[in-house]
Amino acid sequence: MRRPVLVLTALAVLAPVPAATAARKDTTLSVVGYSIPTAVFPKLQAAYGATAQGAGVKFTDSFAASEVQSKAVAAGLPADVVNFSITTDMDRLVQSKQVDKTWADNKHDGVVSKSVVVFVLRDGNPKHIRTWDDLVKPGVDVVFPNPFSSGGARWDVMAAYGAQLREGKTPKQAQAYLKQLFRHNVSQDTSGRNALNTFLSGKGDVLLDYESDAKLAQSQGRPVFYLIPKATIQIETPLAAVNGSNKAEAQKFVSWLYTPAAQTIWAQNGFRPVDASVLRKFKAQFPPRPQLFTIKYVGGWNKVNTQFFDPTNGIVAKIEQGLGVSTGG
Repeated sequence: MRRPVLVLTALAVLAPVPAATAARKDTTLSVVGYSIPTAVFPKLQAAYGATAQGAGVKFTDSFAASEVQSKAVAAGLPADVVNFSITTDMDRLVQSKQVDKTWADNKHDGVVSKSVVVFVLRDGNPKHIRTWDDLVKPGVDVVFPNPFSSGGARWDVMAAYGAQLREGKTPKQAQAYLKQLFRHNVSQDTSGRNALNTFLSGKGDVLLDYESDAKLAQSQGRPVFYLIPKATIQIETPLAAVNGSNKAEAQKFVSWLYTPAAQTIWAQNGFRPVDASVLRKFKAQFPPRPQLFTIKYVGGWNKVNTQFFDPTNGIVAKIEQGLGVSTGG
């Protein structure tokens, strides 16, 4: 009676690995993100692939303007992991039930990396640009993307607006400053990365951009330098796994992106890490700013998007319409 049992046991040991176990090794995760982290994600993915849990996982990437990407995923663009510039682009996918309502339920509120808005300047700073007031002086040409396609541009605009409030100006005066600033804009590209390329091609005297983008340009030997204005905004970029057949593997990758190993790669590539222990190691590279403020200082994204960026009646929409620039509204 024991012999059949032994035979069955041996067969069980020799049986093929279940398909579900093997499938993980063939998983391909689609990462869809805003334009700025184009260069860092391949490094993160390579490091993840070298871990036990990431072995065999492959990736495809798509990077473009944040709102464009968010709308594309909502319309059916395949995605397993999304990293946007602003939280309202994530909210769109929550509304479509492609991302869980609990996506931000971690100790970092769903933010995987940070940055600040900086002035990227020509080598030698021939126009002597130092302050927000310098951007609206005669003869100064400013580059920043179109805020109706680029999340980065919205950070730029709110950095400028909030900086005026920090100087003691009223909201009405801060809005008047924005009107001046847009009159000095000479290129409204679709994304932050395209705006950087426009500036590097020789257009404009100053570019409003992510600190990480400025560091990338310098690492590539571009003839630019940057400065952080006295008052500026902290950029916080949201990350989430998308519901679907790859959700479990996508969530593992998302969770790994918060580990010290991954946060170190973010920091090495110019992004301010959200992990406090990693940030301490890079404090010389990312010095604290006394007048740094967050989006909450100017009302939070829900209020800001209605007040400033409604494509028909928003403050910025009215400014753009007066300049003959399309807002999509």
